Amino acid sequence: MAIPRILVVDDDPDMRQMMTQFLRQNGSIALPAANEGEVDNHIEGGRVDLIILDVMLGDENGLEICRRLRREQDVPIIMVSALSADHQRMEGYAVGADDYIAKPFNPDLLLARIKAVLSRTRRSASLVHRRNTKTFQFDGWTYDAKSSEVLSPANIQVALSRRETTLLQVLLANPHIPLTREEIAANLDVTGEAAPTTEASGRAIDVLVGRLRNKIESNPKDPQILKTERGVGYVFAVDVTELDG
Repeated sequence: MAIPRILVVDDDPDMRQMMTQFLRQNGSIALPAANEGEVDNHIEGGRVDLIILDVMLGDENGLEICRRLRREQDVPIIMVSALSADHQRMEGYAVGADDYIAKPFNPDLLLARIKAVLSRTRRSASLVHRRNTKTFQFDGWTYDAKSSEVLSPANIQVALSRRETTLLQVLLANPHIPLTREEIAANLDVTGEAAPTTEASGRAIDVLVGRLRNKIESNPKDPQILKTERGVGYVFAVDVTELDG
């Protein structure tokens, strides 16, 4: 269950910061971009699950950027704009936008629309995920998603609780990406309606990480697989290979 990586494209630094901070607080990895060049750099540099694209970007035209991206990518795009007339919305849909939101907007509305778009675009993939037959390998370990079996480098089966298994799935989907406790907590909540992480729930994440470390680390006091990222949270610090079942 990969944590959504959302690209926020707006030439207004205050708006860009507000949206990225809000999305991070609600369990997403938010990537800021101010122009078309930065959009391309993010897409070329890694996975992007959804783009929030302002229509007016200084000298650049968000509609034209959307049109080009749609020719090259199938990543979902939500356009935002102070231009809210019906014909302006239709222009957004005509160039391939999945949704169009008028400024100013309630951040909770944006979050709801993001969830709806991701749900629609992932529906087919989620059906496959429920019958996931992939096998994941990391640092000599093997995780079989079909059977939920975990094998150590010595080929010994290690029993994980349901919660530990879910945490491992989140980590395997996000290798080398530092994750906050809030992001982990949001993705452990299968309803998708997790509340902001409190101090108590943050400690619960720490306890869960400790339990998983005790099972997959050769020395849990000096972890090499699931490391602490100072000032952030945790990072799955080894390469992950996916094999079809």
